[in-house]
Amino acid sequence: MTRPVRFIGISGSLRAGSTNTALLRAVRSLVPEGVEFSIADIGSLPLFNSDLEADGPVPAVQSFKQQLRESDALVIASPEYNYSIPGVLKNALDWASRGKDSPLQNKPVAIMGATPGMMGTVRMQMHLRQVFLFNNMRPVNKPEVFVAQAPSKFDAEGRLTDERTAETIRQQMQALSDLARQ
Repeated sequence: MTRPVRFIGISGSLRAGSTNTALLRAVRSLVPEGVEFSIADIGSLPLFNSDLEADGPVPAVQSFKQQLRESDALVIASPEYNYSIPGVLKNALDWASRGKDSPLQNKPVAIMGATPGMMGTVRMQMHLRQVFLFNNMRPVNKPEVFVAQAPSKFDAEGRLTDERTAETIRQQMQALSDLARQ
């Protein structure tokens, strides 16, 4: 029997009512058969400071890196702040990139983003791809998931209600599963 493919998701927003975290919750039901999906919490990671490593591994960082190491692929759902990557997400990726044993190296990754605006996190996703390049990550290029006017695509409980968005996520998760199985 083949073991399931393991995806781990991280949200670029720590806000309780985040539509990006809601996107990750929706992913749980949209992954292909044979894929397990969990969400990592990056809210407890300290701000990156290499001095913190002087006394040995930082426990929260080690735990996060282990979650990434145990996954076959990464799913990032993030808002766009000031036309770019939110600090909390960049901080998590900076910590994960540290060391010769970085769990980001060659990691398949998919990006999605939700925003109340019309651009659907396009600029953030382009900046994130630069980080992927440095870490030799393998992004899913198509389909792209840009959720513009996000409040109209979720109900009051934060459940994704837009079938077109759900179908695009299904397609992206299938592409990520295919990439992870290569």
